[in-house]
Amino acid sequence: MDDKKVLLIVEDDLGLQKQFKWSFADYKVVIVGDRKSAIDALRRFSPSVVTLDLGLPPDPTNASEGFATLAEILQLAPKTKVIVVTGNDDRDNAVKAVAMGAYDFYQKPVDIDVLNLIVARAFQLTALEQDNIKLQSQANEPLSGLIISCEKMQKLSRTIEKIAPSSITTLLLGESGTGKEVLARAIHELSPRADKPFVAINCAAIPENLLESELFGYEKGAFTGATKQTIGKIEYANGGTFFLDEIGDLPFSLQAKLLRFIQERVIERLGGRGEIPVDVRIVCATHQKIQSLIEAGEFREDLYYRISEMVINIPPLREREGDAIVIAKAILQRIAIQEKLSIKGFTSEAVKAIETYAWPGNIRQLENKIKRAVVMAEGVYIDANDLSLELESVSNDEELNALPLNLKQVREQAETTAIKRALAHADNISSAAKLLGVARPTLYALLSKYSIEV
Repeated sequence: MDDKKVLLIVEDDLGLQKQFKWSFADYKVVIVGDRKSAIDALRRFSPSVVTLDLGLPPDPTNASEGFATLAEILQLAPKTKVIVVTGNDDRDNAVKAVAMGAYDFYQKPVDIDVLNLIVARAFQLTALEQDNIKLQSQANEPLSGLIISCEKMQKLSRTIEKIAPSSITTLLLGESGTGKEVLARAIHELSPRADKPFVAINCAAIPENLLESELFGYEKGAFTGATKQTIGKIEYANGGTFFLDEIGDLPFSLQAKLLRFIQERVIERLGGRGEIPVDVRIVCATHQKIQSLIEAGEFREDLYYRISEMVINIPPLREREGDAIVIAKAILQRIAIQEKLSIKGFTSEAVKAIETYAWPGNIRQLENKIKRAVVMAEGVYIDANDLSLELESVSNDEELNALPLNLKQVREQAETTAIKRALAHADNISSAAKLLGVARPTLYALLSKYSIEV
């Protein structure tokens, strides 16, 4: 594979073409002699740096064709560094080219050493800009470590970033397996309490007769078997964050005591007499419909109002367009590293299966399927059979009803979906552009048009 950087040279002088070809041996040199060929090469090779002679045919004595070429290059690929090469007495046109957006200029007769230095500096600047963009994207990544690509989750993550510094009590609502505890930990890690404990308890996983002592602790002799004083989970979380998972399953008999703690921020251990102040950030979560539980008399309405100062609804994986394959790739990479396996990725059939499956168990189910597939895979790529998914078909009527009627909206929705799918499948922008059948500058323009973050 040729890893050389691409240098596009737009020059109609055959003698200079030969000189440039051997003088820039460190680069993959593409030489063209007219405007149309220059634009075709730009689309095909996506060079970072271009040298452009303003005197192009049909009239090399007139710089208009050169300026038109420069304008089109900068329109298609605005980040390209264009070095304008002009005649000896053509400084005004060189200055004009720089004003239009050219990176630099050089006047003939050509000194190859000097031009080589200018070209090398342009490539170096391009590399620095790309590194800076990458660093900025990492710095601006909503919730570092959270694997997301869809717009819904990006908005949700920004909401979490906003509320994390506060002490507002937060309720996370979502189906099982959507990552409620991951988000709760993110809230904690982005808060001023990040260096303090994060303590989680699953209200559905502990028997009712043990849950109260788990939450509040107990004194020695409080009940048979209580041979020593034991601190509860709430007290352990002092100074940090206390996460009540599946709070919809909290026994009604304990709800009043929890309500008092949330209101007063004090607890009493079982068998104790003194109040113990506890400073914690409270985050709750449930997959249940709280309002239905309230109507059925199974959940206190006043407790709901206390835990829902901020409510965040987490969409299921089937509604997170593009996230399934992105998460699947990350999970596969992690498992492959942990198990020291040489599995490289998914076949196109496996990718299609992951994208079209409804994932009723959400991310938890996706992870389990990939773990199974890693064991079952016979080659270095996981195929659809390894995943063992029973695909659910969607009727044509359902697909039609989901589409907007406005043709512009349909086109924009289709383009956005295709771009996000290509980005999820590909490893970089160039690969995504190839999948979409467009030039990289065209893809950059579409990303900007639809405000899609890479």
